[in-house]
Amino acid sequence: MPIKREMMVRKDALEQIAINETIAPEPQEGEVLLEIEAFALTANNVTYAVVGETVKYWNFFPAAEGWGIVPVWGHARVAASRHPEIAVGERVYGYLPMATHLIVQPGKVSAGLFRDMAAHRQPMAVVYNQYKRLAADASHDPEREDARMLFEPLFLTSFLIEDQLRRADWHGASIVILTSASSKTAMGLAHVARAASPGVTRIGLTSAGNVGFVERTGLYDRVVAYDAIDDMAVEGKAVVVDFAGNAQVIADLVTRLGAQLAYVLKVGVTHHGESEAVVHAGPKPIWFFAPDAAAAMIAEGGAEAFQKAVAARWAGFVIEADGWVTIAHERGGDVLQQVWRDQVAGRAKPDIGYIMRW
Repeated sequence: MPIKREMMVRKDALEQIAINETIAPEPQEGEVLLEIEAFALTANNVTYAVVGETVKYWNFFPAAEGWGIVPVWGHARVAASRHPEIAVGERVYGYLPMATHLIVQPGKVSAGLFRDMAAHRQPMAVVYNQYKRLAADASHDPEREDARMLFEPLFLTSFLIEDQLRRADWHGASIVILTSASSKTAMGLAHVARAASPGVTRIGLTSAGNVGFVERTGLYDRVVAYDAIDDMAVEGKAVVVDFAGNAQVIADLVTRLGAQLAYVLKVGVTHHGESEAVVHAGPKPIWFFAPDAAAAMIAEGGAEAFQKAVAARWAGFVIEADGWVTIAHERGGDVLQQVWRDQVAGRAKPDIGYIMRW
């Protein structure tokens, strides 16, 4: 059997890394061995790690005590199979570890997907346990596999945030302020809001060094640097969607907006190392959890309608996104560690999308 490599990080010190090498396991009856081809590495993966204990992200791919394997989205090939409906050589897309191989137990198999029925994964949201079978996956575009890994999971979150806020009539606000406006999920939300809620003004907050990039995307009505929040002009009530996780930024917004601040939705933690300030005033921030929002939307309109609605927005987004991000194809454990540390430290450039291979 081939060598299995996996990158583990210390749960309490994300910049500390270890590469573990073992013999790849052989699949048992009903199991499949996936060989991971490529995956995207973004600030979203840092969010998975930061809230890994709270949201149980560490539970998907167990590691040694004190260590965790960060989940990623990517493509894999069936390297060995002892499942009658899954053939060697088949390719899939889904939720994977930062590793070279993964054993799954396919169940609820259909032409387009299967679910990993491993016992330890069942308490977690179904959306993370499904693998799309590319041969029959209507969303698969061989020319846009990189874009799918980089943007699709984040875009779904963006789509669901806009839907939830629109159903709540934007909590009476006419302005949405997005922190970490250069992040891919924030850009996705700005794109969907521009199309589905054109009457809502979009303000993007970002670091001074990223203002030019964010303005060039054309996704925001205004772009404001964090150090200019005090001078930010706001007329009417505003909703804040927080992708940064920097409590000082929220505190600054509470001070600046006062009674104009209608609602705060927390989504990510791209600035997790800068959250020393404690916010005591303003609306209590509400955490957004995409699987719950998706389940509610599917329950209301059905799975088919949900998939069609997402696909319609995704088609326009992915074409536009080609002009924002340059894909960087990287290979090897050493580079993987460096890109991860850059993401953790917030050094990664917003106009670079990293696709990693072992």
